[in-house]
Amino acid sequence: MSWWSANSDENSLGEQYDESDIRIRPNPKANKPRTKTRPDHADAVTGMVTGVDRGRYTVLINEIPVTCSRARELSKNAIVIGDFVNVVGDVTGEPGSLGRIVRVDPRSTVLRRSADDTDEVERVIVANADQLLIVIAAANPEPRVRLVDRYLVAAFDAGIKPLIVITKCDTHDPSEFLANFAGLDVPIFRSGTDQVPLEELQQALAGHTTVAVGHSGVGKSTLVNVLVPGAHRATGHVNEVTGRGRHTSSSSICFKLESSFGNGWIIDTPGIRSFGLGHVNPDNILGSFSDLTELAEKCPRGCSHLSDAPDCALNEALADGILGANGAHRIDSLQRLLLTFKSL
Repeated sequence: MSWWSANSDENSLGEQYDESDIRIRPNPKANKPRTKTRPDHADAVTGMVTGVDRGRYTVLINEIPVTCSRARELSKNAIVIGDFVNVVGDVTGEPGSLGRIVRVDPRSTVLRRSADDTDEVERVIVANADQLLIVIAAANPEPRVRLVDRYLVAAFDAGIKPLIVITKCDTHDPSEFLANFAGLDVPIFRSGTDQVPLEELQQALAGHTTVAVGHSGVGKSTLVNVLVPGAHRATGHVNEVTGRGRHTSSSSICFKLESSFGNGWIIDTPGIRSFGLGHVNPDNILGSFSDLTELAEKCPRGCSHLSDAPDCALNEALADGILGANGAHRIDSLQRLLLTFKSL
């Protein structure tokens, strides 16, 4: 092979593998490469989530309801009623406008429930509420002590003050049922068909964010309609055969309360027939009985504080009769709530 032919082959190979001839595939979407650096959204405005419906959020910004979507980076974060969020985009609230939620502020409280008692995954119901309004009926549907106990456990675990409203008192005397909660420092309001304690409730709810929970058919939405004229929450009836109420509220919604005692917020939730407690920390139950915690410190380590617990200081004080009738009721209520959690 001649020198010329050898160099020709080498030159042809060089031309064949010349990097300058490589074709670079253009970006088909003509967009910028993704980056982990996110904008700080310094122009974002803050509002409160008052409604959630199929991926759209109603956020109240300066008294104007604004429809919003959520930013992609928040796709794994639950956004619930009561959340304070930062919004960018169109916040005029005009028809067809759409803002975008880019941040969720830290929550002061979280009311949550599990799908069932074995599920430790939380289902957040509402954020930043400081009161839980437990609505039950004196009859039709029949009140359930254990369901109310579960509401109380969830409230104590979340650090939320519970209140009880018992409706339909004009059809049945609830005294025997309410005796189960005599030892608890929980305000109780009695309500009838035409005898709603409006002023007492307005005074208790003023200045607070209150979430109303209860079994279907107990009159929860009816109560909200009385407290918030113009709320127009759908109401239903109780099936005479099954004794169960029909779900009339399909989603939670927040309303502003206005009264001579001050303003507040009330959140109406769909009727709940079960309330899983798999996420609850049992230590928070005892912590909610501040008048008994000092006495409970005298118990042996790992004490269950139940009625059959050996050397339990609470049981010894109960047997000695040094706590009085109210103290006895308090310990009975505590032990019933602890037993509710232990039976999970």
